[in-house]
Amino acid sequence: MAFIGKKFPNVDVNAMNEMGDTFTVNVLEKAVREGKKVLLLWYPKDFTFVCPTELHAFQEALGEFEKRNTIVIGASCDTPEVHFAWLSTAKDNGGIEGVTYDLLADSNRNLASTLGILDTTNIRVDEETGVELRDGDNVTYRATYLIDEEGVVFHEGINHMPLGRNVAEYLRIIDAYKHFQEKGEVCPANWEEGKDAMEATSKGVAAYLSSN
Repeated sequence: MAFIGKKFPNVDVNAMNEMGDTFTVNVLEKAVREGKKVLLLWYPKDFTFVCPTELHAFQEALGEFEKRNTIVIGASCDTPEVHFAWLSTAKDNGGIEGVTYDLLADSNRNLASTLGILDTTNIRVDEETGVELRDGDNVTYRATYLIDEEGVVFHEGINHMPLGRNVAEYLRIIDAYKHFQEKGEVCPANWEEGKDAMEATSKGVAAYLSSN
């Protein structure tokens, strides 16, 4: 389900922080209330393999996101208690100790289901028992959402389980969107902060191409 250009779903989700506090987060309301962009990164499971490398990578870049007025939030379908256990586990033991941003605990899968990012496939009903059976672990893919200060999604992407994300690309996308917000210019292929953008007209495209 595509949410580009639409408001992020208005759903409350339990969350956990590094201090062991449990609370409720509504991503849409948080973006609008605080007047900040939000990067929401979903990962399949705590205590796995690619997942901690991603969460540590986003932590290492947290200052860069903060410079861009962007809040980073992690999310999976684990419970708050499992999140805290992982947050309390040392990095050299596969944990994410040192991660300071909040983690959504969407254990009832209300938000993940709304976003359509669960790996459940081939839902069927057993003919003898009438029980609904599902293939897959019913956890999320590596989905990423960038949400602006009005609560509108300006980027979404989904990776399969084995594929970790490139943190620098999200910083680039945020820079490009900020450039568009402030100057109204669109950002061409491989654009980075400091490079030329262009007007969204045929003349603008021609001028850009002739100078590059």
